Amino acid sequence: MDVVIIGGGLAGLCAALDLRQRGYAVTLLERRQYPFHRVCGEYISNEVLPYLERLEASPNQLAPARISQFLLSSPAGRVLAAPLDLGGFGISRYVLDDHLYGLVQARGVDVHQGTTATAVRYEAASDEHTVELQDGQQLRAKVVLGAYGKRSTLDRQLQRAFFQQRSPYIGVKYHLHYDQPRDLIALHNFADGYAGISAIEDDKYCFCYLTTRRNLKEHGSIPTLEKAVLARNPILRRILHEAEFLYPQPEVINEISFAPKQAVEDHVLMCGDAAGLITPLCGNGMAMAIHGASVAARHTAAFLEGGLARPALEVAYQREWQQHFGQRLRVGRAIQRLFGQPVLSEAVVGTLRFWPAGIRALMQRTHGQAW
Repeated sequence: MDVVIIGGGLAGLCAALDLRQRGYAVTLLERRQYPFHRVCGEYISNEVLPYLERLEASPNQLAPARISQFLLSSPAGRVLAAPLDLGGFGISRYVLDDHLYGLVQARGVDVHQGTTATAVRYEAASDEHTVELQDGQQLRAKVVLGAYGKRSTLDRQLQRAFFQQRSPYIGVKYHLHYDQPRDLIALHNFADGYAGISAIEDDKYCFCYLTTRRNLKEHGSIPTLEKAVLARNPILRRILHEAEFLYPQPEVINEISFAPKQAVEDHVLMCGDAAGLITPLCGNGMAMAIHGASVAARHTAAFLEGGLARPALEVAYQREWQQHFGQRLRVGRAIQRLFGQPVLSEAVVGTLRFWPAGIRALMQRTHGQAW
């Protein structure tokens, strides 16, 4: 086997499509069964559209929402608005991931659903990896891509530093019907968190927020938290009161870590959230995952073609990953520190309302360009 990809999210699926397009034998492991929901803001910057078109995986047939405007509110409901220079589109992960899964299947990727990788071991003598599965099977591969998302038991096996530290953050996501312009993505601050809402396919909206375990523990349940904390922002109060929530329970994820990660661990090339997670306030994680797949696939192909030895592959991949995404992650962490605290949030929003160049500069530092 040329490549085993662990994880079937955006990074894993796009890397599989890219490597198959280059003619390589690819196995993709996904622990769940498509289609399924993920906790995600479901907005993608248009910077990735040329790449998706090269993969013959354009999202246009899925009728995504076209998004060109941005709005930010403080906890008290003070707002600033700005155009999105590059723009983006809204599509649910339920629909997009399932669409990409259909493409990888049709193009000959060996997909194992309901399969968990429990360990990855590199053998220097053969210059290959062994991937161990939960059912006792073993797969051999020349290259392994880790595209398994924010957190996995593999992170413990690989002894990744961030996994040893508890993260205070949780994420909550709903789909709903609501009266908001479909070309608008809006971010609304509240104490110890922020929420995003934007259109997706079929006249639906994604409503997703980040807060802390402490906030949830203090209020005892998600509905109580929303009434007691989120609803202090008048715009969020209106959403919570007026929206039609489409599913009885939200999707929830714990232990969301924004700590720095390494792009290569024990010779495994990490991509997507497994390599580094941008704060949701910047709204660009999905585009970064897709772009990261492109970088990983290109370097993997250079190695498989014999143009790079493994040490050179790993150095080149880490260097390019940092060039594309290192600053975005650092800026994202800095921006997050400006929000979530009501007094500071009010001051920042109040200042940025009269500083359009500052808004544009922050957006440019957390978004890329079409490539």
